[in-house]
Amino acid sequence: MVYSVAFVPISMKEKIQDMEFADSKTLTEEKRSEIFDKINVDTRMGWITEILSPVTISNSMLRRSKYNLNALSHDTAMALISKVIENGFGIKEVYIDTVGVPEKYKAKIAEKFPQISKITVAKKADSLYPIVSAASICAKVIRDTVVSKWNFVENITNIKETEYGSGYPSDPVTKDFLKTSFDKVFGFPTFVRFSWSTVTLILDEKGVECEWEEDNEEKKPESKGCRSILDFYQTKRENSPKAKKQKTHSFFNDRCLQRIDSLL
Repeated sequence: MVYSVAFVPISMKEKIQDMEFADSKTLTEEKRSEIFDKINVDTRMGWITEILSPVTISNSMLRRSKYNLNALSHDTAMALISKVIENGFGIKEVYIDTVGVPEKYKAKIAEKFPQISKITVAKKADSLYPIVSAASICAKVIRDTVVSKWNFVENITNIKETEYGSGYPSDPVTKDFLKTSFDKVFGFPTFVRFSWSTVTLILDEKGVECEWEEDNEEKKPESKGCRSILDFYQTKRENSPKAKKQKTHSFFNDRCLQRIDSLL
C-alpha cells in the first residue's frame, strides 16, 4: 500500500480547482502519469509518499498484539503530515480521505497537531477536494511503478506484470495469479499480503492444515500446571508424597516424550 500527501500554498487553493485533479481511480493510467508530471514540474507543489510493503502490513495485522489496518493508516497519514512540517512547511489546513469513522479520525489528528487551524476528514475526499485528488494520483502512480518493477525475493522470474493484474480482488487477472502462485505449504510469495481476507480464505480452503500449539494454550484462561521458578529449587517438596504431579504439555504427549531427571 502507498500513502501520499500533497501540499500547496494557501494562495493556490482556488487555482488547483482547475488543474484536472480527480479521484485517481476514475483516471486512466496515461492520464494519471500526465498529471503526475505536471505536479512534478510545478515548483509551488510538493508531495511525499510512504510505501508499506505486504510484509509490513501482514506482520502488523497478524502479530500477537494486532495492529489493524485502520490504526496503521492513521499513523502513516500523521507521519506524512509530520514530515511536511519537519521540512519547514507551516500547515494551516488539512484535508484527508477517511479510514474508519471521520469524527474519531479528525479528533486523533487534532490532538497530535493542535497548531493546524482547519482539519477536514471526509468520506470520498479524493473526489471532493482537489488537493486530496493530487495526493491520490501521486500514490497511485508510485504504487503502479513499484508493482511493475517488483523484485521477487523468492527468485521467481517467470511472472510478468500483466500476469498479476492490479492487485484488487475484483480483478480477474489478480484472481488467476493467486491461483497459479499458490503453494499448499508456504502459501504465496511475499508480494501477496497474507492478512488479506481473500488470501486467508484460500489458505484455509486449500492449504495444508496446521495445528498451532500456542493458539490452543492462549485459549486457556487458567495457569494451572505452570511451574514457578521457585519449583526448580524445591526438590525435597517435589519428591515428597504430597507433591502434585506436574501436567505435561500436549506437545510432548503427542510425540511420546517425557521429562527425565538425569542422563546416563
